[in-house]
Amino acid sequence: MSILMVTGIEGGRNCADAVSSQLGIEVAVAQGRKEALAALRGHEFQAVVIDETLAQCDPAAADKICEHAGLAIPLQINFALSGASRLVREIRAALHRREREQTVARRAAAEAMESEFKTTVAGLLLQSQLALHGTQVPEPVADRLRMVAELAGNLRKQLNTRPEGRVYAAN
Repeated sequence: MSILMVTGIEGGRNCADAVSSQLGIEVAVAQGRKEALAALRGHEFQAVVIDETLAQCDPAAADKICEHAGLAIPLQINFALSGASRLVREIRAALHRREREQTVARRAAAEAMESEFKTTVAGLLLQSQLALHGTQVPEPVADRLRMVAELAGNLRKQLNTRPEGRVYAAN
């Protein structure tokens, strides 16, 4: 993954090189809206850093770039007032913030799925046990229902025994 810097300032490439060396991430530079949109069509970025002066001169272009940024974090920073060190701090903070948000989202999704699994397993267990206690259940069907109840019970135990330190990250 890399970062896209959208700026028309003269030292844009030098600034991108400084940011790249400090963050250890490839940084591409686009001189304007057309170059930025072409870059966004051809590549996925972690962040899109738009020069605030460019955004103020052409707000529609900045909006268009942000719309096409996909999952990239859009940032607007005044390159004329900010040095490379400030750009690095802003980008690093945004990337860390995104990482924390993704971790929280993964955890919430995993917990929601676990809850759904528990509900489904409880339903399977209950329905199979109720069917077993019904009248006139043929023996082959009763054997299968016992197996379903046993499997559902085992799955329920596994879902309820939550190992300490379980991590929900996809990495």
